[in-house]
Amino acid sequence: MNRATAERRSPRTAPAERVRRRLAAQAGEAVAREMPSGYQRMGRVLLLRLPATLRPYYPLLGEAWRAELGIATVLVRAGPVEGELRRPSVEIVAGTETETQVVEHGVVYRFDAARILFAQGNRAERQRAGRLVQPGETVVDLFAGIGYFAVPAARTGPATRVLAVEKNPASFAYLLANARANGVADRIDARLGDNREVSLPPGEADRVFLGYLPSSVPWVERAVSLVRAAGGWLHVHAVADARTARAHAEAAVAATLDRLGAERLAPLRSREVKPYGPGRTHVVVDARIRAGSVR
Repeated sequence: MNRATAERRSPRTAPAERVRRRLAAQAGEAVAREMPSGYQRMGRVLLLRLPATLRPYYPLLGEAWRAELGIATVLVRAGPVEGELRRPSVEIVAGTETETQVVEHGVVYRFDAARILFAQGNRAERQRAGRLVQPGETVVDLFAGIGYFAVPAARTGPATRVLAVEKNPASFAYLLANARANGVADRIDARLGDNREVSLPPGEADRVFLGYLPSSVPWVERAVSLVRAAGGWLHVHAVADARTARAHAEAAVAATLDRLGAERLAPLRSREVKPYGPGRTHVVVDARIRAGSVR
């Protein structure tokens, strides 16, 4: 084995550096320096953020990443997340198979990475959802997606019943598949449609997840109407300026609860989930409340 091959295969050399060397051999060091080191691996699918200046080399980079990581398909982000259904905008640069599977803390998530957004930065929050739920609870997930919170709530909690609402038909199909794959289909009542229109039982939820970004605060009124008369929890996700993200999100939730006449049974608490673009932070606010005039 020659020295170049040994260096390429060395476990101490990061995959991005090995790919960069391949690019440098074809396009020169100046071009290779433009390649970012970051990537998101989702099972056998890889997602990259690459500058447009590297477009002539997308096929080369795609095949290089496939060879280095032994993955099936490489995607490049082509634009921002699209619309209310949160569809990713991606381009396939190597391979063809975009359906994949990710396992986190024993929970299986199957999805199509070219059609459905999967944020690795939410991993700890998905795990926390399962830890928050207490045995026997009834849980509502107003933005269920492929089961990001609904499946851990049923599997790890375990909740007795999870009402999971999802508007995107592609995500809904994977929500059903993931409920089956994790053995919780009997506890997840999945409903296809807009949560503003889907019929949900009022006053039965011990806990409501509101995971929509950039802000699920507009849905707090809907969530409050679902909580038991004795009280329950809301988990409200939002994006705000990184310098004051937690304070801003808490203030927005507090103002909405006050407008609705909902009683806070404990002080609001919040945590940062992940960075969300330049100068912005994804935050979740936990609110233990009892409904007031909203009923």
